[in-house]
Amino acid sequence: MKRIIVADDAMFMRKCIRDVLEEGGYEVVAEAKNGREAVEKHSIYEPDIITMDITMPELDGIQALRVINSNSRGTKVIMVSAMGQEHLVKEAAASGAKGFIVKPFKKEKVLRVIKEALSEE
Repeated sequence: MKRIIVADDAMFMRKCIRDVLEEGGYEVVAEAKNGREAVEKHSIYEPDIITMDITMPELDGIQALRVINSNSRGTKVIMVSAMGQEHLVKEAAASGAKGFIVKPFKKEKVLRVIKEALSEE
């Protein structure tokens, strides 16, 4: 079973994403409420995927993505952004994000993006 960390500063969004992933057969091993926590939990759990909100406190999603990519043995980071954050999405892509989910999202889209990222292995 593929292991996932969900990183978002909004508890409601973490729960929504967790529910979709667990219904899709994935194991959510941890949640993080900011980028710094996502980096710390990445080193503990070494997940296959991290869903990462772009805008979070302490370390934003792009900063956390860069740290994780520099320390990772293959974790794929999927960025989660709100509409209107196209400039941040481009920066995240240039920093190594493996996929994007735009809020508000549909369950099918989340699962498709995760599946596509995992198929790159």
